[in-house]
Amino acid sequence: MTILIILFGILTLFAGIVIIIKPEIIFSFLRNHLDKPILHILAVAVRLVLGVFLIYQSNVSRFPLVIEVIGWISIVAAIIFAVIGRRNFKRLMSWALSLAKPIGRIGGVIAGAFGAFLIYAFV
Repeated sequence: MTILIILFGILTLFAGIVIIIKPEIIFSFLRNHLDKPILHILAVAVRLVLGVFLIYQSNVSRFPLVIEVIGWISIVAAIIFAVIGRRNFKRLMSWALSLAKPIGRIGGVIAGAFGAFLIYAFV
């Protein structure tokens, strides 16, 4: 499971770098797939699985309490995304994507930092 967390960290770091360099690659992908149910399902499933993995593996990380808290936050986010339904999820994503132009690169920095933190915490 630790390998999967590190892989997620690498992918998150890479996505953050892509957003910093050329944000439209990821944001246009999200806009193009906003109407597809798979985006909502993946948003819930990835957060849920990641949260469980983080909680379960927190004791082998460099920052057990922080990793466990992030895991619980991830699970709560998954539950909220599941409960709000597809229509409200699409509205939330549309709103977030509307902010992509002015503050998208800041989000890329945050995503990259989060990915790097996960890698550091488990290597």
